Amino acid sequence: MSPRNHHRRSLVRFSTLALALSLALMPAAEARLGDRGSMGSRGSNTFSAPPATQTAPRPAAPIERSITQPASPQRPAIGGAPMQQPQAAAPSFARSFMGGLAGGFLGAGLFGLLSGHGFMGGMGGFMSVLGLLFQAALIVGLIFLVVRLFRRSQPEPAYADQPVSTRSPLEMTPASGGAKPQLQPITITDQDYAAFEHLLTAVQEAYSREDLSALRALATPEMVSFMGDDLAQNSQRGLVDKVSNVKLLQGDLAEAWHEQGSDYATVAMRFSFTNVMVERASNRVVEGNPNTVQEAVELWTFRRVPGGQWILSAVQRTQ
Repeated sequence: MSPRNHHRRSLVRFSTLALALSLALMPAAEARLGDRGSMGSRGSNTFSAPPATQTAPRPAAPIERSITQPASPQRPAIGGAPMQQPQAAAPSFARSFMGGLAGGFLGAGLFGLLSGHGFMGGMGGFMSVLGLLFQAALIVGLIFLVVRLFRRSQPEPAYADQPVSTRSPLEMTPASGGAKPQLQPITITDQDYAAFEHLLTAVQEAYSREDLSALRALATPEMVSFMGDDLAQNSQRGLVDKVSNVKLLQGDLAEAWHEQGSDYATVAMRFSFTNVMVERASNRVVEGNPNTVQEAVELWTFRRVPGGQWILSAVQRTQ
Protein backbone atom coordinates (compact mmCIF):
# COMPACT_ATOMS: atom_id res chain seq x y z
CA MET A 1 0.00 0.00 0.00
CA SER A 2 1.36 3.39 -0.96
CA PRO A 3 1.96 5.98 1.77
CA ARG A 4 -0.63 8.22 0.17
CA ASN A 5 -3.36 5.55 0.32
CA HIS A 6 -2.32 4.69 3.85
CA HIS A 7 -2.70 8.32 4.92
CA ARG A 8 -6.06 8.57 3.18
CA ARG A 9 -7.41 5.49 4.95
CA SER A 10 -6.06 6.75 8.25
CA LEU A 11 -7.85 10.07 7.69
CA VAL A 12 -11.18 8.37 6.96
CA ARG A 13 -10.82 6.02 9.94
CA PHE A 14 -10.03 8.81 12.37
CA SER A 15 -12.79 11.07 10.95
CA THR A 16 -15.32 8.32 11.60
CA LEU A 17 -14.05 7.91 15.15
CA ALA A 18 -14.22 11.66 15.81
CA LEU A 19 -17.78 11.83 14.47
CA ALA A 20 -18.88 8.95 16.69
CA LEU A 21 -17.31 10.62 19.70
CA SER A 22 -19.08 13.91 18.97
CA LEU A 23 -22.45 12.17 18.64
CA ALA A 24 -21.92 10.28 21.89
CA LEU A 25 -21.23 13.49 23.78
CA MET A 26 -24.22 15.32 22.30
CA PRO A 27 -27.16 15.65 24.74
CA ALA A 28 -30.20 13.62 23.81
CA ALA A 29 -33.11 15.46 22.21
CA GLU A 30 -35.72 16.45 24.75
CA ALA A 31 -39.41 15.76 24.24
CA ARG A 32 -42.54 17.59 25.45
CA LEU A 33 -42.41 19.55 28.72
CA GLY A 34 -44.08 16.84 30.80
CA ASP A 35 -41.81 14.13 29.39
CA ARG A 36 -38.66 15.72 30.83
CA GLY A 37 -39.29 14.53 34.34
CA SER A 38 -40.86 16.25 37.33
CA MET A 39 -39.42 19.70 38.03
CA GLY A 40 -40.04 22.97 39.85
CA SER A 41 -40.98 23.90 43.41
CA ARG A 42 -44.10 23.53 45.56
CA GLY A 43 -42.92 25.56 48.53
CA SER A 44 -42.67 23.48 51.70
CA ASN A 45 -44.50 20.66 49.91
CA THR A 46 -41.86 20.28 47.19
CA PHE A 47 -40.77 16.86 48.41
CA SER A 48 -44.19 15.76 49.69
CA ALA A 49 -46.43 13.83 47.31
CA PRO A 50 -49.71 15.57 46.42
CA PRO A 51 -52.87 13.70 47.48
CA ALA A 52 -54.39 11.33 44.93
CA THR A 53 -57.42 12.57 43.02
CA GLN A 54 -60.04 11.10 40.70
CA THR A 55 -58.11 12.45 37.71
CA ALA A 56 -54.72 11.27 39.01
CA PRO A 57 -55.29 8.23 41.27
CA ARG A 58 -51.68 7.09 40.87
CA PRO A 59 -48.92 8.78 42.93
CA ALA A 60 -47.07 11.72 41.44
CA ALA A 61 -43.44 11.16 40.51
CA PRO A 62 -41.00 12.87 42.94
CA ILE A 63 -39.62 16.20 41.76
CA GLU A 64 -36.17 15.66 40.23
CA ARG A 65 -35.08 19.21 39.32
CA SER A 66 -35.69 21.98 41.83
CA ILE A 67 -33.94 24.92 43.47
CA THR A 68 -35.55 23.78 46.72
CA GLN A 69 -33.34 21.33 48.60
CA PRO A 70 -34.42 18.40 50.80
CA ALA A 71 -34.72 19.04 54.52
CA SER A 72 -31.54 19.06 56.63
CA PRO A 73 -30.97 20.28 60.18
CA GLN A 74 -27.92 22.31 59.14
CA ARG A 75 -29.61 25.12 57.26
CA PRO A 76 -33.05 26.65 56.59
CA ALA A 77 -34.33 26.11 53.06
CA ILE A 78 -36.43 28.08 50.64
CA GLY A 79 -39.94 27.97 52.02
CA GLY A 80 -38.71 27.53 55.58
CA ALA A 81 -37.75 23.86 55.45
CA PRO A 82 -34.14 23.03 56.41
CA MET A 83 -31.71 23.06 53.53
CA GLN A 84 -28.35 21.44 52.91
CA GLN A 85 -25.33 23.36 51.80
CA PRO A 86 -25.17 23.20 47.99
CA GLN A 87 -22.65 20.65 46.79
CA ALA A 88 -21.23 19.99 43.37
CA ALA A 89 -23.15 17.21 41.65
CA ALA A 90 -20.97 14.22 40.86
CA PRO A 91 -20.89 13.50 37.12
CA SER A 92 -22.49 10.27 36.01
CA PHE A 93 -20.34 7.23 35.19
CA ALA A 94 -21.07 7.50 31.48
CA ARG A 95 -20.25 11.20 31.40
CA SER A 96 -16.98 10.68 33.29
CA PHE A 97 -16.00 7.83 30.98
CA MET A 98 -16.65 9.84 27.83
CA GLY A 99 -14.82 12.84 29.29
CA GLY A 100 -11.78 10.69 29.97
CA LEU A 101 -11.94 9.20 26.49
CA ALA A 102 -12.07 12.64 24.87
CA GLY A 103 -9.20 13.83 27.05
CA GLY A 104 -7.13 10.81 26.05
CA PHE A 105 -7.63 11.44 22.35
CA LEU A 106 -6.86 15.12 22.76
CA GLY A 107 -3.70 14.49 24.78
CA ALA A 108 -2.45 11.89 22.32
CA GLY A 109 -3.07 14.21 19.37
CA LEU A 110 -1.29 17.17 20.93
CA PHE A 111 1.68 15.01 21.88
CA GLY A 112 1.86 13.70 18.34
CA LEU A 113 1.87 17.17 16.87
CA LEU A 114 4.52 18.48 19.22
CA SER A 115 6.76 15.48 18.66
CA GLY A 116 6.54 15.81 14.88
CA HIS A 117 4.57 12.59 14.28
CA GLY A 118 1.25 14.15 13.34
CA PHE A 119 -2.03 14.10 15.23
CA MET A 120 -2.12 10.30 15.34
CA GLY A 121 1.55 9.40 15.28
CA GLY A 122 0.96 5.65 15.06
CA MET A 123 -1.01 6.17 11.85
CA GLY A 124 1.87 7.72 9.94
CA GLY A 125 0.88 11.35 10.37
CA PHE A 126 -0.63 13.78 7.89
CA MET A 127 1.90 15.34 5.55
CA SER A 128 -0.29 17.75 3.61
CA VAL A 129 -1.49 21.21 4.54
CA LEU A 130 -5.07 19.92 4.32
CA GLY A 131 -4.24 17.23 6.84
CA LEU A 132 -2.73 19.81 9.19
CA LEU A 133 -5.85 21.98 8.98
CA PHE A 134 -8.02 18.95 9.63
CA GLN A 135 -5.97 18.13 12.71
CA ALA A 136 -6.38 21.66 14.04
CA ALA A 137 -10.15 21.52 13.48
CA LEU A 138 -10.37 18.22 15.35
CA ILE A 139 -8.38 19.63 18.28
CA VAL A 140 -10.63 22.70 18.51
CA GLY A 141 -13.73 20.51 18.28
CA LEU A 142 -12.57 18.16 21.02
CA ILE A 143 -11.60 21.07 23.28
CA PHE A 144 -15.08 22.53 22.78
CA LEU A 145 -16.71 19.21 23.68
CA VAL A 146 -14.57 18.76 26.80
CA VAL A 147 -15.25 22.34 27.99
CA ARG A 148 -18.98 21.94 27.42
CA LEU A 149 -18.92 18.62 29.25
CA PHE A 150 -17.15 20.23 32.20
CA ARG A 151 -19.61 23.12 32.34
CA ARG A 152 -22.61 20.83 32.28
CA SER A 153 -21.20 18.89 35.25
CA GLN A 154 -21.17 22.02 37.43
CA PRO A 155 -23.98 22.47 39.99
CA GLU A 156 -26.84 24.89 39.45
CA PRO A 157 -26.53 28.15 41.42
CA ALA A 158 -28.12 28.02 44.86
CA TYR A 159 -30.86 30.66 44.70
CA ALA A 160 -31.19 30.61 48.48
CA ASP A 161 -27.71 32.13 48.77
CA GLN A 162 -28.64 35.24 46.80
CA PRO A 163 -29.37 38.48 48.68
CA VAL A 164 -33.09 38.96 49.18
CA SER A 165 -33.00 42.19 47.13
CA THR A 166 -31.89 40.30 43.99
CA ARG A 167 -34.59 37.64 44.06
CA SER A 168 -37.82 37.67 42.14
CA PRO A 169 -40.79 38.93 44.24
CA LEU A 170 -42.15 35.39 43.99
CA GLU A 171 -39.03 33.76 45.41
CA MET A 172 -39.58 32.72 49.03
CA THR A 173 -37.29 33.63 51.92
CA PRO A 174 -36.36 31.29 54.79
CA ALA A 175 -38.52 31.40 57.89
CA SER A 176 -36.82 32.65 61.03
CA GLY A 177 -35.11 29.93 62.99
CA GLY A 178 -35.50 27.42 60.16
CA ALA A 179 -38.99 26.39 61.34
CA LYS A 180 -41.39 25.11 58.70
CA PRO A 181 -44.01 27.79 57.97
CA GLN A 182 -47.64 27.16 58.79
CA LEU A 183 -49.65 26.06 55.77
CA GLN A 184 -53.12 27.56 55.56
CA PRO A 185 -55.73 25.95 53.26
CA ILE A 186 -57.23 28.31 50.67
CA THR A 187 -60.37 28.17 48.54
CA ILE A 188 -60.08 27.79 44.77
CA THR A 189 -62.80 29.44 42.68
CA ASP A 190 -64.15 28.84 39.17
CA GLN A 191 -62.10 31.83 38.05
CA ASP A 192 -58.97 30.13 39.36
CA TYR A 193 -59.78 26.91 37.50
CA ALA A 194 -60.23 28.90 34.29
CA ALA A 195 -56.77 30.43 34.85
CA PHE A 196 -55.25 26.96 35.33
CA GLU A 197 -56.78 25.69 32.07
CA HIS A 198 -55.52 28.78 30.24
CA LEU A 199 -51.98 28.26 31.59
CA LEU A 200 -52.00 24.59 30.53
CA THR A 201 -52.49 25.70 26.92
CA ALA A 202 -50.51 28.94 26.98
CA VAL A 203 -47.35 27.40 28.48
CA GLN A 204 -47.34 24.55 25.94
CA GLU A 205 -47.84 26.99 23.03
CA ALA A 206 -45.09 29.36 24.20
CA TYR A 207 -42.75 26.43 24.72
CA SER A 208 -43.49 25.16 21.22
CA ARG A 209 -42.67 28.64 19.81
CA GLU A 210 -39.48 28.74 21.93
CA ASP A 211 -40.75 32.08 23.24
CA LEU A 212 -38.90 32.64 26.51
CA SER A 213 -40.33 36.17 26.86
CA ALA A 214 -43.85 34.76 26.91
CA LEU A 215 -42.81 31.97 29.30
CA ARG A 216 -41.46 34.53 31.79
CA ALA A 217 -44.99 35.90 32.13
CA LEU A 218 -46.47 32.43 32.56
CA ALA A 219 -44.04 30.61 34.88
CA THR A 220 -41.65 31.17 37.79
CA PRO A 221 -38.03 32.11 37.01
CA GLU A 222 -37.02 28.62 38.11
CA MET A 223 -39.34 26.91 35.62
CA VAL A 224 -38.29 29.28 32.82
CA SER A 225 -34.66 28.39 33.53
CA PHE A 226 -35.35 24.65 33.26
CA MET A 227 -37.41 25.06 30.09
CA GLY A 228 -34.72 27.30 28.57
CA ASP A 229 -32.07 24.66 29.22
CA ASP A 230 -34.18 22.00 27.50
CA LEU A 231 -34.87 24.23 24.50
CA ALA A 232 -31.15 24.98 24.19
CA GLN A 233 -30.37 21.25 24.05
CA ASN A 234 -32.91 20.80 21.26
CA SER A 235 -31.43 23.77 19.41
CA GLN A 236 -27.93 22.27 19.59
CA ARG A 237 -29.26 19.24 17.74
CA GLY A 238 -31.10 21.37 15.17
CA LEU A 239 -34.54 20.26 16.43
CA VAL A 240 -37.76 22.01 17.47
CA ASP A 241 -40.33 20.48 19.84
CA LYS A 242 -43.82 21.20 18.49
CA VAL A 243 -46.84 20.78 20.78
CA SER A 244 -50.30 21.69 19.49
CA ASN A 245 -54.04 21.07 19.93
CA VAL A 246 -53.78 21.02 23.73
CA LYS A 247 -57.20 20.39 25.27
CA LEU A 248 -58.12 19.81 28.91
CA LEU A 249 -60.28 16.67 29.25
CA GLN A 250 -60.58 16.38 33.03
CA GLY A 251 -59.14 18.10 36.08
CA ASP A 252 -59.52 18.34 39.83
CA LEU A 253 -57.76 19.95 42.76
CA ALA A 254 -55.19 17.95 44.73
CA GLU A 255 -54.37 20.61 47.35
CA ALA A 256 -54.26 24.37 47.78
CA TRP A 257 -52.58 26.37 50.53
CA HIS A 258 -50.95 29.65 51.56
CA GLU A 259 -47.48 30.06 53.04
CA GLN A 260 -45.08 32.98 53.46
CA GLY A 261 -46.95 35.43 51.29
CA SER A 262 -47.71 33.07 48.39
CA ASP A 263 -50.70 30.94 47.38
CA TYR A 264 -50.14 27.49 45.87
CA ALA A 265 -52.52 25.14 44.07
CA THR A 266 -51.66 21.68 42.76
CA VAL A 267 -54.11 20.51 40.10
CA ALA A 268 -54.37 17.08 38.47
CA MET A 269 -55.10 17.42 34.75
CA ARG A 270 -55.77 14.93 31.98
CA PHE A 271 -55.38 16.51 28.57
CA SER A 272 -54.93 15.63 24.90
CA PHE A 273 -52.37 17.03 22.46
CA THR A 274 -50.26 16.33 19.41
CA ASN A 275 -46.47 16.36 19.67
CA VAL A 276 -43.74 16.05 17.04
CA MET A 277 -40.04 16.80 16.88
CA VAL A 278 -39.09 18.56 13.65
CA GLU A 279 -35.79 19.38 12.02
CA ARG A 280 -35.17 23.10 12.39
CA ALA A 281 -33.67 23.67 8.93
CA SER A 282 -36.17 21.68 6.85
CA ASN A 283 -39.23 21.46 9.16
CA ARG A 284 -39.14 17.70 8.51
CA VAL A 285 -40.78 15.54 11.19
CA VAL A 286 -38.14 13.28 12.74
CA GLU A 287 -40.14 11.98 15.72
CA GLY A 288 -43.84 11.63 16.44
CA ASN A 289 -46.90 11.80 14.19
CA PRO A 290 -48.78 15.08 13.63
CA ASN A 291 -52.00 13.10 13.05
CA THR A 292 -51.81 11.12 16.30
CA VAL A 293 -53.63 12.54 19.33
CA GLN A 294 -51.95 11.67 22.61
CA GLU A 295 -53.13 11.93 26.22
CA ALA A 296 -51.27 12.64 29.45
CA VAL A 297 -52.10 12.92 33.14
CA GLU A 298 -49.90 15.37 35.07
CA LEU A 299 -49.99 17.44 38.22
CA TRP A 300 -49.27 21.12 37.67
CA THR A 301 -48.61 23.41 40.63
CA PHE A 302 -49.46 27.10 40.26
CA ARG A 303 -48.31 29.98 42.42
CA ARG A 304 -49.34 33.60 42.99
CA VAL A 305 -49.06 36.43 45.42
CA PRO A 306 -52.53 37.09 46.87
CA GLY A 307 -54.43 39.22 44.40
CA GLY A 308 -51.92 38.52 41.62
CA GLN A 309 -51.95 36.24 38.59
CA TRP A 310 -51.32 32.51 38.80
CA ILE A 311 -48.11 31.26 37.16
CA LEU A 312 -46.68 27.77 36.69
CA SER A 313 -44.41 26.64 39.53
CA ALA A 314 -43.95 22.88 39.04
CA VAL A 315 -44.88 19.96 36.75
CA GLN A 316 -45.05 16.36 37.94
CA ARG A 317 -45.71 13.19 36.00
CA THR A 318 -47.72 10.33 37.48
CA GLN A 319 -45.94 7.07 38.19
